[in-house]
Amino acid sequence: MSVITEEIRAAASEMYRGDEICQEKSKFLLTEMGLPNGLLPLRDIVEVGYIKDTGFVWLIQKKKFDHKFEKIGRHVQYGAEVTAYVEQKKIKKLTGVKAKEMMIWLSICDIYIDDPPTGKITFKSPTGLSRSFPIDAFVIEDNNKDKPDAANLAANAAAVQVKEV
Repeated sequence: MSVITEEIRAAASEMYRGDEICQEKSKFLLTEMGLPNGLLPLRDIVEVGYIKDTGFVWLIQKKKFDHKFEKIGRHVQYGAEVTAYVEQKKIKKLTGVKAKEMMIWLSICDIYIDDPPTGKITFKSPTGLSRSFPIDAFVIEDNNKDKPDAANLAANAAAVQVKEV
């Protein structure tokens, strides 16, 4: 049973459907909150919603899947529904995410970046256990940054004003 009700959807400041736009918006939200864009590498996202007043965000994907963060050698399991409250450099009350520690899957409830910055991101479980890792292990490099696409070229061309002398 889904935690996301019609009342929650009605209260959403932003809501998107479809994998491509949901991928883009989830990465944008993470970046906007000062978090690494690869923190939630979900697949086949069906819906993303965000209630700006409370910071509540939800991501629904077709099915759960396991992901390995190669830079730190850790396995993480993302459920079909991931919910959280986001703040600047923090994710609180996270549901739907588990990390494998030794041979046990532990739920992750909080994620935060230290202030002042130390270059580390910390993951906390409801049991009180926590682990810190380098932030760059969760950053996805954008290979298309240097390559302008046709849409960007057209948008930039439209934004240029020509002044007569």
